[in-house]
Amino acid sequence: MKKALLDNKEIAYQAEGQGDCLMLVHGFPEDHRIWEDFSRTLSTFFRVISIDLPGFGESASFGEVHSMSLMASAIKAVVDEENISRFVLAGHSMGGYAALAFADAYQEMLAGLVLFHSQATADDETAVANRNKAIIQVISDKEGFLLPFSSSLYDASFLRSKPAVVEQIRQIALSQSDKGISAALAGMRDRSNYVGLLTQMNCPVLFILGKSDSRMPAVKILSQVGLPRHAELLLLDKVGHMGFVEAPATTRLTLQKFTEKCFSINQTS
Repeated sequence: MKKALLDNKEIAYQAEGQGDCLMLVHGFPEDHRIWEDFSRTLSTFFRVISIDLPGFGESASFGEVHSMSLMASAIKAVVDEENISRFVLAGHSMGGYAALAFADAYQEMLAGLVLFHSQATADDETAVANRNKAIIQVISDKEGFLLPFSSSLYDASFLRSKPAVVEQIRQIALSQSDKGISAALAGMRDRSNYVGLLTQMNCPVLFILGKSDSRMPAVKILSQVGLPRHAELLLLDKVGHMGFVEAPATTRLTLQKFTEKCFSINQTS
């Protein structure tokens, strides 16, 4: 793992390949390992960076609340360390929230933005209450929280047919620290609403959604797809919240073509 510094603390990441840069940002409660297959394949075409967000994997913790702005600062620390001035940023779920926070602060650095089972609204009162309950449960019984949470991420058919894959990803979640998980929950609870930002995005935005996503229902996000000037949508049938695992070939090819298009647009504009 390579390391960048943020406030004198380490942010861990992996970098593979050469050329135009694509950064992959994991969701909750994961780390860069979730992207291993994508990174290995896509690094044939791009410089692919996969980060451990603060409190996850090998990255340091920064306190009781890891805000989306802090996570955006971690992304900035990594691209600065790699001397990257322009890149495509793809975030899954919580990683999408962090990507939006980065776009809000550093939009000029983005050639493209990918919201992978993610969206721009803030938590409502019910969601805030659920985050607070989850924080309490993680502190008292992390495994009891994560086991049902992990199962809720997939379409039912995938759960039945790919139990080994589900268990592998569950183990990644279980390996994360209580402190990192609770700090991320607090950060998601407190995140800003970025719906207005979508209308101001100058770069292309790709939404990848699953029709069977119970964590982030597609029907609640489709209205956001029309907000950016240049938006694209991949709506996946029989896929839950983990499209890069449930439909890897389709999502990987879509991400590859989108990234190529983003840099082609930037070269001709």
